[in-house]
Amino acid sequence: MSSKPRRAHGEGGLSWEASRERWVASKTVGYRPNGRRIIVRGRGKTQTEALNKLKENLKKREEKQAPKTTADITIAEAIAGFLRYGLMGRDEDTVKNAKSLAKHHIVPQLGETTVREFTADDCERWLEDRAQFLSTKSLREVRSVLRRAIERVMRRDERVTRNVVDLCQVPTGKRAGRPSKALNFAQAVKVLEAAEQARSDMRQYVILALLTGARTEELRKLDWSHVVAYDKDRQAWRPLHEAGWNHEEFAVYVWRSVRARGDTKTKKSRRTLKLPERCVVALRDLWLSTPEPPKPSALVFPGPGGQVRDAMTVLRAFRKEAIGPAGLVAQDWTPRELRHSFVSLLSDNGMSLDQIALLVGHSGTQVTEKVYRQQIRPVIQDGATAMDWIFPTTVRTP
Repeated sequence: MSSKPRRAHGEGGLSWEASRERWVASKTVGYRPNGRRIIVRGRGKTQTEALNKLKENLKKREEKQAPKTTADITIAEAIAGFLRYGLMGRDEDTVKNAKSLAKHHIVPQLGETTVREFTADDCERWLEDRAQFLSTKSLREVRSVLRRAIERVMRRDERVTRNVVDLCQVPTGKRAGRPSKALNFAQAVKVLEAAEQARSDMRQYVILALLTGARTEELRKLDWSHVVAYDKDRQAWRPLHEAGWNHEEFAVYVWRSVRARGDTKTKKSRRTLKLPERCVVALRDLWLSTPEPPKPSALVFPGPGGQVRDAMTVLRAFRKEAIGPAGLVAQDWTPRELRHSFVSLLSDNGMSLDQIALLVGHSGTQVTEKVYRQQIRPVIQDGATAMDWIFPTTVRTP
């Protein structure tokens, strides 16, 4: 019996698969990064049928692998790429929120449009439509997701010359965002008095937040190794578990937060804050209330099992143990507004914005003045005071 001629190089292989009782035609079309071969196969009852099936599968693969220019991808594909690769390392809640906004407010409305065909008019009509359903804050966030997705495409294809989302302003949403506010002095006193009566560590939490201006995300991650005392003998700051309480000056290292990587919001936010006396007394009481001294790695405000306390748990306790007993409407206040109050009260008592910005970890005074300082003096008095000193008068206004 004469053997069949060997198949030519590049034609692939042809073999009988006994388990399936089928002929198998196969061809190597490439290699994976790990060195394994990529093989396309075709099966049939006869050799001819198997070879035809292989040709069909090879054609399908070529069509599937055909290069598609980046500019021709749809908005939905651009969003999918951004959500998969553009948010790596971000906080889990941030990723979850971006995916939800994309799923409900971008892909259904714009998904079929290609990036190159998408115009500023399309974007404005889309924003106008979404303004009927979203708040202004959510509109800014959903616009940001779309802008960054298109920006990612721009970096990969020079034919997309500009990001049309940058040309469109965010309209006013269905409902205004919750306005920031701050406690005035009388309200702050009442909140502190109520906090002093709290049976839980919410007493210490409120006092530290209001008197140091630390963010709630920073306090939730604060551990005892970052509560330090100044040792005059050694002329150095030492951790509390080494130095003890028999000192005059204490501080906290605001170096960590509950964010994805544990870092503070910005590099400037990484700071050391000297503690007011009231904070020292509160923390000392908390330290002494435990049967054994807390471990250095233990959180100052732990949740169940010693883990980081959930933000909603803090919110509920804050409203129940500090805001309600202070005679304020509990639903109107959140823990982050203690930080706003810290800034406003310092400003109202004459501290400069530069100093306040350093305390709260801002890189400049713009955010401090625009967002945080609520209790602004209605009249700038410096000029009038200086002129009265330069040109004194004995005439008094009635």
